[in-house]
Amino acid sequence: MENHIFGMHPLMEAIQSGKLPEKVLIQKGLKGDNYQKLFSLIREKKIPFQMVPVEKLNRVTRKNHQGIIAQMPSIEYVKLEDILPGIFESGETPLLVLLDGITDVRNLGAIARSAECAGADAIIIPEKGSASVSADAIKASAGALNRIPVCKETHILQSIAFIQECGIRVIACDSKGESNLYNEDLSVPVAVIMGSEDKGVSPAARQVADKVVEIPMKGKTGSLNVSVATGIVLFEALRQRDLS
Repeated sequence: MENHIFGMHPLMEAIQSGKLPEKVLIQKGLKGDNYQKLFSLIREKKIPFQMVPVEKLNRVTRKNHQGIIAQMPSIEYVKLEDILPGIFESGETPLLVLLDGITDVRNLGAIARSAECAGADAIIIPEKGSASVSADAIKASAGALNRIPVCKETHILQSIAFIQECGIRVIACDSKGESNLYNEDLSVPVAVIMGSEDKGVSPAARQVADKVVEIPMKGKTGSLNVSVATGIVLFEALRQRDLS
């Protein structure tokens, strides 16, 4: 339960100090000035919340929760604009991973493991419609999520635009790409977009990407698991960079 905050005042203090929860469970029927102040703050910061019966809160903890339980991030997220300058200043060629709707925490963990092993600089995930870094995700990553920066951004399309403005080529990997992955130059600064497990890269992300590539396959199975596909792309980038 170390990733939870219980009670109104502790949660309000956390939010005001910049520590935003992943989600807040609120007991149905809560009233009072303190609750109204907290609820206004939750709405102002656009923090996801859910109204639940008190029985659900009691199943989470036996502590005096005051009708409020907040799930806090398992790691400290970083801002994309804060880490990119450091990557360039270090003399490294940026290699970023953008996750467009990955909802399975095990896939998130496996992707992070491959990304860290391949030397990727950061993983970018959207605030909504994506798995968050949880204890299960960290376990699936073999601890890699504690070693690679994770950026949780409001809008994935704005993140793509910012990355492109920084001179980084954005490549979407999809089962219906316009070119073969192995024909792409991945030795340059690159950000790779990997799509959701069932729908792939979203049409909006495909449209703004500089290129949409596919991994050539010989079998009859329609697609690869997204974590496996991410590993293939990242280690192809590593291979090209080691040879360049």
